[in-house]
Amino acid sequence: MAEIPGMIRPELQALPQISDRMTFIYLEHCVLNRQDGAITVTDDRGTVFLPSAAISVLLLGPGTKVTHRAMELIGDSGVSVLWVGEHGVRYYAGGRALTHRANLLIRQAELVSNVRLRLGVVRQMYSMRFPNEDVSRLTLQQLRGREGARIRAVYRQCSKKWNIPWNGRNYDPENFSGGDSVNQALSAGHACLYGAAHAVIQALGCSPGLGFVHTGHECSFVYDIADLYKADITIPLAFELASTVEKEDIASVMRRNTRDAMKKYHLMERMVRDIQTLFAADDVSCELQNAVYLWDDKQGCVENGRSYSAKE
Repeated sequence: MAEIPGMIRPELQALPQISDRMTFIYLEHCVLNRQDGAITVTDDRGTVFLPSAAISVLLLGPGTKVTHRAMELIGDSGVSVLWVGEHGVRYYAGGRALTHRANLLIRQAELVSNVRLRLGVVRQMYSMRFPNEDVSRLTLQQLRGREGARIRAVYRQCSKKWNIPWNGRNYDPENFSGGDSVNQALSAGHACLYGAAHAVIQALGCSPGLGFVHTGHECSFVYDIADLYKADITIPLAFELASTVEKEDIASVMRRNTRDAMKKYHLMERMVRDIQTLFAADDVSCELQNAVYLWDDKQGCVENGRSYSAKE
């Protein structure tokens, strides 16, 4: 069979950085293919073209079919893919990182493996939530207590502002429709937030599973990062929409409004900066030079691709 022509695989330095991309696009009941550097999306209404290098996350809902050619382009462009249920609750697959370097991953592993350093990162995360307070002397247990009280206060304030009864976060991933409007909106919004966080983490070459507050799950660090923004974005938005939108439309409306809010608050850029701050890294951009070295217990790294025989 003849090879289907398409765009030549781009070099990493030719791709837009994750902070410059669109947040996410949700699709359902359609077929994804590719034409040159664009992802084609076809349903009974026609075909639209999506520039692959400008997308961070594709949320693929029920009835979605993806060709091998489309996945090839998605992977080469560093796009994260989420196969989701009817209302979007799980992450199933992802694209490749937008960097060849593992410096941030190594730094992340170093920080999470040392109790003192890990606690320092946790304190930094909580200080982002309490910008006017000194949390440097609080224990982990005290930090968790403060965060719990803060989130409960946010829920109470939003409930009062929008006159929506609130009886706590109560949802079943297997029964989305069983929750009330605000819980459905929260689930839909959080799924989008997790997708964006996962895309940024993966694009920077970090590990989604090496969390600092959360632990034990393949997306622990995703939850860590997403939690930094829920009180500003998804929680207030969920209560607002629950007061104005019909329950049967709440998930789709929440997704669209969450996307708009992410754009308004430049969330992708914020995530990149915040991860950079947490890891005390000066540069998280794509590196152009060779990233492969040999480990040396005295020098740290030595040049790869040369012979180290005793005769030389």
